[in-house]
Amino acid sequence: MSTVNPVNPLLKLALEAGPLAVFFIANSQLDIYRASLAFAVAVVVALIGSWLLERRLPVMPMVSAIFVTVFAGLTWVLHDDTFIKLKPTIVNSLFAAILFGGLFMGKSLLRPLFEQAFDLDAEGWRKLTFRWACFFVALAVLNELVWRNFDTALWVNFKVFGIMPLTIVFTLSQMPLIQRHSVKKADDRT
Repeated sequence: MSTVNPVNPLLKLALEAGPLAVFFIANSQLDIYRASLAFAVAVVVALIGSWLLERRLPVMPMVSAIFVTVFAGLTWVLHDDTFIKLKPTIVNSLFAAILFGGLFMGKSLLRPLFEQAFDLDAEGWRKLTFRWACFFVALAVLNELVWRNFDTALWVNFKVFGIMPLTIVFTLSQMPLIQRHSVKKADDRT
């Protein structure tokens, strides 16, 4: 049986947001190409940190790290920032497709990821999965609108200071659904 070590929430936030901070700072001091490489290195370091602290790799950050590494490498090698700008669109579209696909097959694929945090009834998991899939589509569309219509500096600011707050607000907005569909645990009887 594998156990997950509890991690200080501030440390967990630093591991998740740290690579974005590295990307932002490197872009402001260097250029998008070297910032992309710094981002890839920071993501790998954060994953190693997660592994050392929790003895597991979180699925979504791991998938994102693979894409960051590949797209940062393409950005660097081909000297074309289109690749790093496309990464959020592709990752968010992939997450949306996986979640919608699971729903189509009658499964809520969020459940295995979050069942330790929430105990919801089947309808709650379906609704939450559908909403997250729609949110990922919205993030993909927003990324496309921003990178195609604005300069790189604004896109980097949007990526760092727009997506994270939008995700926090969206997550908090799901709390009423989570509370409505929360399953009360029965008393343990010995």
